[in-house]
Amino acid sequence: MNFYFLLFERFETLDLFGPVEIFGRVANASLNYISLNGGVITSAQGTRILTQKAASLPANSALVIPGGRGTRPLVNDKEFLDGLAALCDSADYVLSICTGSALLAAAGILYEIKATSNKNAFDWVKGVGDAVWIRKARWVHDGRFYTSSGVSAGIDMALGFVADHYGRDAAKENARQAEYVWNDDPENDPFA
Repeated sequence: MNFYFLLFERFETLDLFGPVEIFGRVANASLNYISLNGGVITSAQGTRILTQKAASLPANSALVIPGGRGTRPLVNDKEFLDGLAALCDSADYVLSICTGSALLAAAGILYEIKATSNKNAFDWVKGVGDAVWIRKARWVHDGRFYTSSGVSAGIDMALGFVADHYGRDAAKENARQAEYVWNDDPENDPFA
């Protein structure tokens, strides 16, 4: 599996690195950091990452979109949203963490798709674009889409993705190696 992490200025660091930790433990996984124009992207916490310029994704790819403060201006950025839509069209799977789902909704990608987002920004996200929004969910899986609640929920969703594609035992072992207590019930959302 090829994992492509789409980054933008002021993304939330744990939204990225939680899933990176999980997907980096998958055998033969390829982790790639991309942005629309390539170059250095800085997280809300000041982490700088060198990215490749985004292009059409190869077969067997998952596009992963973090959330964070940087999503707010991007929901009105037509160039970014058009680029995001094109990347989603070429991805086998699309995963978002936190307010990353707002970007998908603003691009029109989540129409009639079940989705969730960060509970602290849930009303704002719902107002950005159409989806079948589910407030009480740690993460939601609908077809080729996975969306998670706030920040740390991305880790639970990533383990859910591993369970769906590599088996539940692989996900449990991945969590054990990371010394992480996996909330493996997507409907168990203590923050809703």
